[in-house]
Amino acid sequence: MAEGETEKEYDTRKATEELRDRFQALTAALKESPQPPPEASLHFCQDFCQVLVEHAGRWKTDEDPLPLLEVYTVAILSFAKAASCLSSDCENVPLLLEKLALSCAELLLSVPQHVPGALWEEFQSSVKLAHSLLQESGSTQLRLLSVLAQQDGVWANATLSSILSNQIPRTEQVHEYLESEGPALLNMRINPKPKPHLISSYKNLWGNYHNSLLKSVHLDYLTIITEKMSDEHFQYILII
Repeated sequence: MAEGETEKEYDTRKATEELRDRFQALTAALKESPQPPPEASLHFCQDFCQVLVEHAGRWKTDEDPLPLLEVYTVAILSFAKAASCLSSDCENVPLLLEKLALSCAELLLSVPQHVPGALWEEFQSSVKLAHSLLQESGSTQLRLLSVLAQQDGVWANATLSSILSNQIPRTEQVHEYLESEGPALLNMRINPKPKPHLISSYKNLWGNYHNSLLKSVHLDYLTIITEKMSDEHFQYILII
């Protein structure tokens, strides 16, 4: 145990190292597999999921979700490093990657506390490298996480922060924010249980910019917002 390290931090670090080693072993086995590429890729995905579930199940996410974020971070980068050896004929490959990215994004959006700097930096660097590796094979399934990784935090976008503090951003700032988020991430920020202390902020924003947004923002984004923003069921973001 390192100096100043708590028992919990030590357990998390050792579990993360073990997880990384197991994923590396799976990748090595994939490279040496005598099976046809599609079949080897299928077995890799199955084993990858089994390892992921085993390690994710070690943590009580309702008490502390941050260890699970480390699990996802390691898993995403490990999968990206193995991607060049995976067959494009195996439908489980893109499916697993998509589910992994969405699960990680959902976790990040649900974390009630600030993600510590070191863990967030690890997430940023891992996602950026993984996204770059996957783009080489034409995969864009980490785009959503890549958008989050470009920020200083899940809720750190300046325009979003202005909205949440009941300030009114300029129309062009709102446009830029919606463009950068994309419809998938924007939709994931919507919380099915309204937060009373946030409702007035979003109503103010919507009231001031409804007309200009109709003219300047893509219909896809507006559809997501307008379906969720009404006087009876106003559900636009946030989990704090």
